[in-house]
Amino acid sequence: MTDLFGRSRTRAELSALTGDLSAFGGVRLLSFGDGAERGQRMLEFRTGSGLRFTVMVDRGMDIAEVEHKGRAIGWQGPTGYPAGAAIQPEAEDGLGIMRGFSGFLVTCGLDHILGDATVDAASYDYPRRDRVHHGLHGRVSLLPARLTGYGERWDGDTCTLWAEGEIRQAANFAEHLRLVRRIEAELGGDEIRITDRVTNAGFAVTPHMFFYHVNLGHPLLDDGARLVAPVDQVIWASHSDRYNAQGVGYDVACAPRAPFTEQVWEHDMAAAADGAVPVALINDRLGLGLQVETRKDELPCCYQWQNFRSGAYALGIEPSTHHVTGNAAARERGEMIWLDPLEERSYSARFTILDGAEAIVGATDRIAAIAAQPATPFPQPTGTFPQLTGKGRRGAA
Repeated sequence: MTDLFGRSRTRAELSALTGDLSAFGGVRLLSFGDGAERGQRMLEFRTGSGLRFTVMVDRGMDIAEVEHKGRAIGWQGPTGYPAGAAIQPEAEDGLGIMRGFSGFLVTCGLDHILGDATVDAASYDYPRRDRVHHGLHGRVSLLPARLTGYGERWDGDTCTLWAEGEIRQAANFAEHLRLVRRIEAELGGDEIRITDRVTNAGFAVTPHMFFYHVNLGHPLLDDGARLVAPVDQVIWASHSDRYNAQGVGYDVACAPRAPFTEQVWEHDMAAAADGAVPVALINDRLGLGLQVETRKDELPCCYQWQNFRSGAYALGIEPSTHHVTGNAAARERGEMIWLDPLEERSYSARFTILDGAEAIVGATDRIAAIAAQPATPFPQPTGTFPQLTGKGRRGAA
């Protein structure tokens, strides 16, 4: 059965009410006609519950807008969504991606995440390439997808809205990585599901790093909005030398300020018995929240980004394969994931709208049962980074 407009109906009952399902929801392919986005493809999903979101096909199939019953969930930066080819990620001291950084979901990887870095390129076995330079958060979010399909699929009386595409990150004498992404939502539902599969399609053993940069904005993000998370320990803070200076802790957001210097944490999250790690931002005044759920065995680390400056007001929840210390540290600690030829890694994420007090209480109770997060807004970072498994390179010491 499909729950829509306050009633549960069969496929036949819904079909009797309209000449086309698009009256209630669906997926459609659009393209921009003006400005920085001109010519780029976008998929618009509408579930009929009030959930609407857009997928930027030519920007790594990342999610741009998310709204529920007219209330924005996702954050929008000032740059819009220019074509990825117009952006040079290594430019501006490795901050080139900031010329196009925007939206609810920015995927980071596939062979580098976090700050710019210059690292050893010996794995590519090319004499003229002994070092490789990476810009902030890697390249994949700037690459266009080959759209392999989209639409609506009925399974009995349940209708799934879906899209799938392939993003290729490759260069001669360098990495050849492919990301296959599938995005789904149910007609009548309040949840977005992503499944990702990263494959080393080349024949050089290749480094791999990955994370979801989930960006939340106003009105969900507002003065008093609270982070609810199974934080086992706070590991690190970018602003540890001025930890209390701005008076904003990890757990409760403030109103926009000018100036405000961004704050970043890494938390060690506990997982539920089934391996799930749910994290939520809750706005009690609106009775609205957004829960991000990933798996500890896929994305064992998690960062939190607070960018509360006026005009750029955002909070990021960022599940990751690696610690915030970055590419070089992952190599030094034996935590880099080295993908053999044709080897794959899979990731998944669920983004659930928490609409109303009942949904909020259910989510917060579930998270609290996994782990009681620190009660103080300023828990002292431990500086202890749990050892990650990684995956050694064949032939490496």
